[in-house]
Amino acid sequence: MYDNGQGVPQDYAEAMRWHRLAAAQGDASAQYNLGVMYDNGQGVPQDYAEAMRWFRLAAAQGYAFAQSNLGVRYDIGRGVPQDYAEAMRWFRLAAAQGDAFAQSNLGVMYFNGRGVPQDYVQAHKWFNLSAARSTSADTRERAVEKRDIVAAKMTAAQIGEAQRLAREWKPTGQ
Repeated sequence: MYDNGQGVPQDYAEAMRWHRLAAAQGDASAQYNLGVMYDNGQGVPQDYAEAMRWFRLAAAQGYAFAQSNLGVRYDIGRGVPQDYAEAMRWFRLAAAQGDAFAQSNLGVMYFNGRGVPQDYVQAHKWFNLSAARSTSADTRERAVEKRDIVAAKMTAAQIGEAQRLAREWKPTGQ
């Protein structure tokens, strides 16, 4: 509530205090929120290494948002050396749980051949899943736009295969 200013004045220092208390008890969402606050410098000095520490704690508990965030950090090299294979590992873990943002990022990785061989069928599948599962209109629109860009480079048979793979996909994990 303090983090977002809901029902109380926004107060990052107070939000940090409550997140720390919950994180110390092993709460993965609080650990993730601490990572976000360190990443953005909200209530604390910006510290990518400390953000990574909190994201890793939450990700180790299977928290999909933290796993997806780790994927982004490894993809762009923020707080860690850039490592596309490691980015793929974290995106896959989050995507397997149905995280639409991670699914879209997997689509990008397959489309560009970063961390994996370029594969338009896989890219289309992941963009399609992201579009179907997203609760954010912006994420959905971006996934549809990217899926259509990939589709323009594919044969009808490849598109059919990608659609079949998306239909058969089932979430796993947490």
